[in-house]
Amino acid sequence: MPVFRRRSAGATDGTAQDSPGAQSPDGPAETKPRSPAEAAKGRPTPKRSVAEAKRRQPIAGSSRAPAAPRTKEDKAKARANRTTRYEAMRRGEGWALNPRDRGPARALARDYVDSKRRVSEYYMYILVVLLAAVFVRSAAAIISPLVLVLIVVIVIDASLMRRGLRRLMAERLPNESTRGLTAYAVMRALQIRRFRVPVPRVHPGDKI
Repeated sequence: MPVFRRRSAGATDGTAQDSPGAQSPDGPAETKPRSPAEAAKGRPTPKRSVAEAKRRQPIAGSSRAPAAPRTKEDKAKARANRTTRYEAMRRGEGWALNPRDRGPARALARDYVDSKRRVSEYYMYILVVLLAAVFVRSAAAIISPLVLVLIVVIVIDASLMRRGLRRLMAERLPNESTRGLTAYAVMRALQIRRFRVPVPRVHPGDKI
């Protein structure tokens, strides 16, 4: 025998008054639950595009003030300082040298290279002659062999320079590092003597 239960007052057909999530028509709209990060910060997390736009904006007060216009006296003084530094660098004074030229090991390498005449120092002259010979039709056939011979000669000269420089460093400066010293000496040997900076302190044939 079916038993009919009496529904509570105020309940409508098809819905239960005490069902979860049910709200009255006049009640406030359902709000989206906040994530733990938003609850901790107290504000919603901005979108990525908004955050990137804020990062691109300049920071207030961080812009540098425009440089004051330089007078003729300031320009003349700066030019004189550059000239003084360059002349001191040519003389080999330590305070004016570039970082790659500083130290007793580099000074010894320069003296070792400058104390001898090498084929490498005529490299630029030979290269200019070979470039000029490119435009001569009769000499075009021998340019490639001459370039190969020049490269072989420079490699042999660099090997001999490396061996002699290491022996000299072991005698004079045994506690100094020789890292990059061979490349430094080879690059100086490839330069024309009159254009070397610092200028040579010794002449070819002088003892170090």
